[in-house]
Amino acid sequence: MDTAVIKGPIVIPDDWPGYSLELFSYPEHYHEDIDSVYIPHGVIMNRVERLARYVMDDFGDSIVVLCVLKGGYKFCVDLVEFIKVLGRNSNKYLETRVEFIRLKSYLNDQSTEELQIIGSRDLSFLRGKSVLIVEAIVDTGKTMKALLKHVETFEPKMVKVAGLLVKRVPNMAEDLTDYVGFEIPNHFVVGYALDYNEYFRDLNHICVISKIGKMKYKQEQSNG
Repeated sequence: MDTAVIKGPIVIPDDWPGYSLELFSYPEHYHEDIDSVYIPHGVIMNRVERLARYVMDDFGDSIVVLCVLKGGYKFCVDLVEFIKVLGRNSNKYLETRVEFIRLKSYLNDQSTEELQIIGSRDLSFLRGKSVLIVEAIVDTGKTMKALLKHVETFEPKMVKVAGLLVKRVPNMAEDLTDYVGFEIPNHFVVGYALDYNEYFRDLNHICVISKIGKMKYKQEQSNG
């Protein structure tokens, strides 16, 4: 992985309570299921635009964007769109090819030991290419390390990682992420395509899930 200087994130302090739900629009059926709006949609978009500028500065004339599904899809779509807009309004155009990989490593709000790559594992189209992995959230980095190891077996020219959120956890994975949107405390957050057992992806804002929400949508671990 390329070891360029990490672009500094916006650091959200441990005691940040978020914004009152009364200030924002959100799906009414989640009324009891979220405690606060942690990062409003407008703030997310402004930060993603800044990350797009960093990417434009660092890459040459073409890039393969490897979007980690499902949680990374909104971040990826917005990041690529900002890259295109910036290219149309400058003398540098970064050609982008977007590919997708789906990973599964969470049950409820806990990361599991097993990383599952769902769908095709053949990433031979990355050989010799400049690659940007786009992931919504990185915490301990176990998932990202496993993905990077898999990607690098296909001999890309360069690999960088963009993470919208990096969590402050023991052994946090700051060194794995070249472009970071926000550094946040170890809270389980949902929205902007981040889910809790497939719920909450339809929230525009990033929100803190409530105890009621966790209980309502909890899944039991399968022994099969």
